[in-house]
Amino acid sequence: MWFIFGLVLGLVVLGFVWLVVAKKLTFTWYEWLIGIVGLALLTFTLQNFFGSFSEMEPQAAWMFLLITGLPSLVLLAVAWQLSARRMKKA
Repeated sequence: MWFIFGLVLGLVVLGFVWLVVAKKLTFTWYEWLIGIVGLALLTFTLQNFFGSFSEMEPQAAWMFLLITGLPSLVLLAVAWQLSARRMKKA
């Protein structure tokens, strides 16, 4: 299962890089940093969410999803909004 998750994550990152190169988009260093931290936190959250369920601890899984999953989505949304607003001005 984790092989498939890694494969899908790699394909998503590759698709994003191809999109950036094809459209000649530019990002500031802090947009990259916020996006990478958000993606890493989301990956960490999903791994621990499924790991807790496999260990028969559903309450821990749902709490982990709430405590670390929500901030990861907020970070990804902030990175997206920063880049979208900056590109809209240009």
